[in-house]
Amino acid sequence: MSREPDRAPRLSAYRIMWMMVMFDLPVVEKSERKEATRFRNYLLDLGFEMAQYSVYMRFCKGKEQVEAYARKIENHLPPDGKVNMLTFTDKQYENIKTFRGRRAQASPKNPGQLTLF
Repeated sequence: MSREPDRAPRLSAYRIMWMMVMFDLPVVEKSERKEATRFRNYLLDLGFEMAQYSVYMRFCKGKEQVEAYARKIENHLPPDGKVNMLTFTDKQYENIKTFRGRRAQASPKNPGQLTLF
């Protein structure tokens, strides 16, 4: 009795993507601060995590998901300020070097598969 190999798709560090949203929003007026907070909260609601102030990141299972999130963010951009979206593979993410002061920190750890979905 032959057994067929498991045909479940394998997660590849070259297919899995990270999406980074970086922004510089005006916060002088009360209405501007409210818009900036609204935008930050929207990113959090989409599952992004704050990497640094005004830098948010999210793990995505592929380019299609990155594109879907990009469209959602584009539809909720603040009226003023600058927003950049950057994507890179999980393999590239492994090469991030982080420092606190002059001390190197451990490389960022990828979330477990159960965390992803």
